[in-house]
Amino acid sequence: ESLKLLDEIENWDNRIKVLHKQNEGLAATRDYGASVASKDTKYFFFIDADDLIDKTYLECAYWTLETNKKASWAYSDSVGFDAQEYTWNKWFNSEKMKMINDLCSCSFIRKEAYYDVNGYELREKAVNEDWNFWLKLIAKGRFPVRMSYYGLWYRRKKEGSELAKSRENKKRALEIINNTAKTIKKEVKAIQYPIYDFDYSPLKENIVEQIKYKRDEKKNILLIIPWMVVGGADKFNIDLVDGLNNKKYNVTVICTEPAVNVYRQEYEKRNAIVYDLTTFLSQKYWIAFIKYIIEKNNIDLVINTNSEAGYSFLPYIKANFPEVPIIDYIHMEEWYNRNGGYSRDSSAVASVIDKTLTCNENSRKILVDYFERKDETKTVYIGVDEKKFDPSKYNKEEARKKFEIDKKYVIGFICRITEQKRPFLLLEIMKELKKRRNDFEFLIAGEGNLLRELKSEVNSSELNKNVKFIGNISETEEFYMACDVTLNCSIKEGVALTSYESLAMNVPVVTSDVGGQKELVNEDVGFVIPCLQSEKDIMHFKYSKDEINGYVDAIDKVLNNLSEYSKNCRQRILNGFTIDQMKQNMNNIIEDEIENPNKEKIENGKALANMTDICKELVTDKILTMKEKYEWECLQYSKYYNFEPEKTKKQIIGEIMWKHSWYRALIKFIHIFTKKERT
Repeated sequence: ESLKLLDEIENWDNRIKVLHKQNEGLAATRDYGASVASKDTKYFFFIDADDLIDKTYLECAYWTLETNKKASWAYSDSVGFDAQEYTWNKWFNSEKMKMINDLCSCSFIRKEAYYDVNGYELREKAVNEDWNFWLKLIAKGRFPVRMSYYGLWYRRKKEGSELAKSRENKKRALEIINNTAKTIKKEVKAIQYPIYDFDYSPLKENIVEQIKYKRDEKKNILLIIPWMVVGGADKFNIDLVDGLNNKKYNVTVICTEPAVNVYRQEYEKRNAIVYDLTTFLSQKYWIAFIKYIIEKNNIDLVINTNSEAGYSFLPYIKANFPEVPIIDYIHMEEWYNRNGGYSRDSSAVASVIDKTLTCNENSRKILVDYFERKDETKTVYIGVDEKKFDPSKYNKEEARKKFEIDKKYVIGFICRITEQKRPFLLLEIMKELKKRRNDFEFLIAGEGNLLRELKSEVNSSELNKNVKFIGNISETEEFYMACDVTLNCSIKEGVALTSYESLAMNVPVVTSDVGGQKELVNEDVGFVIPCLQSEKDIMHFKYSKDEINGYVDAIDKVLNNLSEYSKNCRQRILNGFTIDQMKQNMNNIIEDEIENPNKEKIENGKALANMTDICKELVTDKILTMKEKYEWECLQYSKYYNFEPEKTKKQIIGEIMWKHSWYRALIKFIHIFTKKERT
């Protein structure tokens, strides 16, 4: 069957050649393939017959080697599947490679590097041929690019695999590896994304030859987003992709900020093609890649939502593609973030945006009144999937049993535990509520940079018996089912997704009066509490008694009249806040913008075509101003996976010595008597 399929594939395109040879082992086969490749070949790509690669793997690997000319090969993180299931992401370390092979076999290799080490050479079978090949490259001082996304799916078999055979032949395999490792005389450092390596050098525009796919009957949308993490705005992006009828639209997604993108597979399940720029490309090449994607994929519409870098791209995109309409979606304005956040970004480039959408009417009014946006604004509520969040599908007693609840009432708090959500205001609310009653338990779901400190404060405040932390949860329906009321005390929201979900599950909401919360939460389904803290004081964790008591009074009233409030909640959602209504609204807007692009914006784009240097400088300035944020995000990514940058031998020796008490005493002695700091 495989041979028959290969014959069919060969007929797809005259550039595809299928070659056959007698089985002499992995190394001999790969060397043979390289020997018969076209003389114009720049790169080799080797993949075993039973492994899989992401749709974007070859494209991303090609771009990363085209833009990192000194690197010799590129590879990605991988997913193990079949007999064993795991994710594989390791920090490249050439010294460690002498002892342990952290690289996958599937890699994209520069031809001249391949021939510099005479290819694989080995003619024995099952002797860790790939590992030996990487060591030969390292011995020549050559280094790779590690693309930090799961581009390879590596099939693990119970028995009969080449890896299993090499373990059986361990003695001979290690003999070969050790002999090659001895030829490595110095460490080499890899390029490992995500990294911030931008300087003032000019942005590059044309890296690869512009190509264009043949157009099908579908329209093509480019969605620019910051990342693919767990959050309300991020869930909206997935719902948006889901709502764009697959029979009508092709969707390409581009990400612009480093993150652990746990939602990536959700986009791919919905047939979106995903490029996370931070995982394979340096920032000075981003506009070249975006230009290439718009040209190649025949993009009909660009949507930008919550991508700070994305906003800086929009004038450049309009200058190069004036006929392509642009819309953006804003979840909230943030006065503590650049005095307006994404609302400011949007307004700065409004001359190239065909339509700006907001998730609540209050944010739309701010755009009009404060940022003087006279037209092209519209509110589209994000909504909730009322079929998924349906209380009739769940049992309250079972939900409470799952979370080990032993109090009469449960108050839910679900969000990222960060400054914006004011978790220490929550702490004060819990303290005050406990003075009045002790029949409640707070169920806190989520993680974030303030979680550890919040847990510590809960312990020291003797609230342990009234609080349960359950971490991140992917399926939140049972969380709401266990709750009697949910609390949102954020200093800033658009309309919180948690409020939609809570009401859909017939759970009343007590929320701060921020963004468009009062457009959803009315007196029939909960309470909206005035926010008495200025946004600029977001980092200050002291709150007024009036605000604290406002929440406590509201929670008291809801718990004392629970059935009265609960009966109205779900109907509030059904009357205008369902996800299907959002999808239909977005489809109508997108279709209208593609069919009837704003003529004034087209002319603005044509005028910018003569000022692309200004457009590029706007991108340069934005990348430079994002430096601190981008570097911090890179650091958080590394911490999540416990990655450590390569250390020098002096650092390693120093760390070993510092573990000895006599060494620390000696350093302290020197410090005291010389008054010099330890170095």
